[in-house]
Formats: sequence, structure tokens, C-alpha cells
Amino acid sequence: MTAPTEPGTPLEGMTFDAALVALEETVAGLEAGGQQLEDTIALYERAVALERHCSKLLADARLRMEQLVERAGGGLDVVALKDEPETRA
Repeated sequence: MTAPTEPGTPLEGMTFDAALVALEETVAGLEAGGQQLEDTIALYERAVALERHCSKLLADARLRMEQLVERAGGGLDVVALKDEPETRA
């Protein structure tokens, strides 16, 4: 079994913390240099995929937090939000 930070590890099911560590390690590998061109491209692709995965997990967490609304008595209600983008006037 591969560790969450190894390049071949699938992103599905990877936690935000594990993905962030993997992203940091991947970026460090890119910054260190010294790889063959194909290896550099593979690292870059992995970094982009990890960044997108982290962004999606953060957006999902934000949505979950926005769905919690405080009631007058101090309790919390869950409010279903529309999937439509917010428009501001």
C-alpha cells in the first residue's frame, strides 16, 4: 500500500491534511530541481491535481459551515443552500 504522499496515491478519499502535505512535498521536489524533464512534468501534474483536490475539499467544508445557521435560542439549524452561484447587486 502506498503512503498518502507518494505520487501514485489516488486523490479520491485523501483527506485535506494528507493532500496538503503531499502538495507541499511535491512543490519542494519541484523547487529542488535535478529531475529529468518527464519527472518534472509528472510532479507538476501531481501538484496541480493536489491543489485542485485541496480547493474542492475546502469549498465543500465552507458549504457545510454555511449550512449551519444559529437559531434564536442558541441552537443550530441546517439550511439547504441552492447550488446556484451567488449574484451580488
